[in-house]
Order: sequence, then C-alpha cells, then structure tokens
Amino acid sequence: MTTELQMLLWTVVLGLVQIAVSASISTHTRGIAWNVGARDDAPKPLTAVGGRLDRALRNLLETFPFFAVAVLAVTITQRGTPHSALGAQIYFWSRVAFVPVYAAGIPYLRTLIWGASIFGLLMVLSPVL
Repeated sequence: MTTELQMLLWTVVLGLVQIAVSASISTHTRGIAWNVGARDDAPKPLTAVGGRLDRALRNLLETFPFFAVAVLAVTITQRGTPHSALGAQIYFWSRVAFVPVYAAGIPYLRTLIWGASIFGLLMVLSPVL
C-alpha cells in the first residue's frame, strides 16, 4: 500500500474519532433526549470547547473529499512520488495537530496548521496536474 493510501486511511480514522468525540460532547451538552429525538427544535448551544471541536470536524469534512480524490487520482494513475507521499503525510499530521489547537482556541497557529494541510493536499495533487 502506498504512503498516500495509508495517510488516506488514517485520515478516515481521524475523522471517525472526531465524529465520536463531537457526538459525545453534543450528547453530554444537549442530553440523550435531544440525541435520539427528531431534533425539530433549535439545539442548545455547545460549550466553547465543544463548539470548537465540532467546527474542527466540519473543517476536516470540507477538505477531506479533495484529499481523497487527490490520493485516488495519484494512486490510479500510478503517478505517486516521494513529493506526493510527503504531501499526504503533511496533510494527515496537520489535520491531527489542528484538532487540539482549534479546541484550545489558538487562532493564528490554527490558521497556520490549516494552511500546512492545504499545502500538503496540493503536494499530493501536483503529480496529476
């Protein structure tokens, strides 16, 4: 398995962990009745950290499809390079670092880490452009 595919799979694991944490905090804050209900009413706001963790998840979900397509394109065309492998690692580890930094509310570092993840994604994509 290529490094790019390994990082794609680890990013899926990261996303599942983020979903579990976000759902747990949401249920803790809003209650079981809200979680199992139809959610017709406006939800109770999440705590500061809970809201940040939820937004970190949403942020991952915004970039993940692009990362997945880039990895699959590199893999299918067999154009993976050490450069694209490094890009996949940068994307993954940036996404890992993004979660606690966003949860802690560190604005400029969060943006820098997000930028590194986009740079990594572009590195993966570059061999197929």
